Amino acid sequence: MWTGVFPAVTTKFTADDRLDHAEMERCYGLQMEAGCDGIIVCGSLGEGPMLAPDEKIEVLKRAQKVAGKKPVLLTVNEPATREAASIARRAAKEGADGLMVVPSPIYHTNPQETVGALRAVAEAGDLPVMIYSNRLAYRVDVTVDLMEELAADKRFVAIKESSDDIRRSTEIINRFGDRYDLFTGVDNLAFEALSVGATGWVAGLVTAFPRETVAIYQLMRQGRRDEALAIYRWFRPLLDLDVSTYLVQNIKLAEVLAIGTNDRVRMPRQPLSGERRKAVEKIVRDALAMRPTLPPLQTSSRSSERLVAAE
Repeated sequence: MWTGVFPAVTTKFTADDRLDHAEMERCYGLQMEAGCDGIIVCGSLGEGPMLAPDEKIEVLKRAQKVAGKKPVLLTVNEPATREAASIARRAAKEGADGLMVVPSPIYHTNPQETVGALRAVAEAGDLPVMIYSNRLAYRVDVTVDLMEELAADKRFVAIKESSDDIRRSTEIINRFGDRYDLFTGVDNLAFEALSVGATGWVAGLVTAFPRETVAIYQLMRQGRRDEALAIYRWFRPLLDLDVSTYLVQNIKLAEVLAIGTNDRVRMPRQPLSGERRKAVEKIVRDALAMRPTLPPLQTSSRSSERLVAAE
């Protein structure tokens, strides 16, 4: 159902802590212009847990306006399954193309509870679901065995694989073939995951560097590994900013320098300051100074796949 680069977009705020719809529309538009294949809103990078339900729906609608016919997924990351089911129903009513579901961001569910929570959200929304498996950030591991328990329900269509163990990608493919659309969710493992068969990338630094992210994905799909690797090696110091407690602040600061936006965050987060800010600024400025010239590409990753099929 889904392939390609899906930005986990940031949520933009005004100086008085309201949603900045105009700036979100501009920034999301840059993702679409670069050839991204969909948008995921209100995730960890989108500060979803800091947003009220009504705000989540507003961000969803804004992304839908920009994405046109491309899919827009709403992240479900509410602490209680009751509230998760409620936002899933609202997302369906507003025409979301799917849900990315975190099993439980606060209470660390056991395997039975994990499966139960995911099923409850899927039933409530009755939309295609991307299972977000991130045992490091959320301490809940959606294992390959749990994926097998869920496989009979066709609403579970994709996995965002963020276990930080590249072996897990091959384990998923070996167990299920193409039953699930396999997305990598760790920016600084993306090349490795695409090399072993992932067909999508839920990306973070893409919000600041959309064309480079899309180029890596498309080149890999076209079998142009060495060209992709050269860009990835340049990109790696930036991609490492995604794997941090401060990923939101890191990436929003990268957006400031790369696309001229702001780095406002919602409290208790605060923008980077002091030595930490200087360190991130140096990483971004050094990368901008050495920004690679991108090779000619297909207009979208889907056309790249058609090219590979034709060959």
